[in-house]
Amino acid sequence: MKAYVGVTDESWYRFLAARPTLTEVNFWRPGGGRGFGAVEHGELFFFKTHYPHNSVVGGGFFSGFAPLRVSEAWEFFGQGNGAASLVDLRQQVGKYRSQPIAPGEDPVIGCVLIRDVFFFPAAWIAGPPPGFAPNIVQGKSYDLAGPAGNYFRDLLRRMDISEDIDLSQPWHRDGPTFGDPRLAPRRLGQQAFQAVVLHAYERRCAITGDKIRPVLQAAHIRPLSAGGEHRLDNGLLLRSDVHTLYDRGYLAVDPKHRLLVSPRLREEFGNGEDFYRQAGQRIIVPERPRDRPNRDALEWHLDEVFLKR
Repeated sequence: MKAYVGVTDESWYRFLAARPTLTEVNFWRPGGGRGFGAVEHGELFFFKTHYPHNSVVGGGFFSGFAPLRVSEAWEFFGQGNGAASLVDLRQQVGKYRSQPIAPGEDPVIGCVLIRDVFFFPAAWIAGPPPGFAPNIVQGKSYDLAGPAGNYFRDLLRRMDISEDIDLSQPWHRDGPTFGDPRLAPRRLGQQAFQAVVLHAYERRCAITGDKIRPVLQAAHIRPLSAGGEHRLDNGLLLRSDVHTLYDRGYLAVDPKHRLLVSPRLREEFGNGEDFYRQAGQRIIVPERPRDRPNRDALEWHLDEVFLKR
């Protein structure tokens, strides 16, 4: 079992701790070039303040990573960025850059996305974990079966996770899911789903290849109302009109990731020739196989939504 302890401003923590309805937050980094792979989806992520406060004040569960422009981070997460407004967020990001953000500039930041966020009451705030050197500026990951295990067991008790957890084994915060329950840790937060799908599909519509950001939407293959989840492999990045056609069953994707077009599109509207020309072709999918559309979800959509006749 692993956990990550990330270093943050006391002001970021206090802003979010005062807003308990925000259960999904962006633990942003001013540079967006590098990803985040210290822990897996669903593993523990704790917040530790800078010196001199130097305390673990809360945490949550890692939900995903995406490089986003500052304006996009505000669009997706709003005050979950630890800022009262977009202007405030730009000012906060600018403090950590070698040069302030220029008017009209919209830099990319690294967004480490955390769900099911909690903050400890003042009486429960803990000092830093063992071996956390004062010169660490971003954070540190821990194997919880190691020497720091007792420290993190105490944090788990404060989180009201009282079951007897074997810290030598992988453990994640689960959630309801379709298909194989072992994939439950890959559940994302609602807003993280939007951001991570955008990033995984390289900002291109999976069917048309369009890259016009304002009209791209993260679509659920199996909707939440039918037992689907906010998971990358239950998502497709689609242009808004394509999203509507997919949700209404005029378009589908088979388990080999090929586009299917219903005959009803032509029969009902006398249109859709661009889609018929693409029928049978493979759609754009994420580079990593584990992130590609889930077979069970695609088959559900074919059986329950696609208009075959």
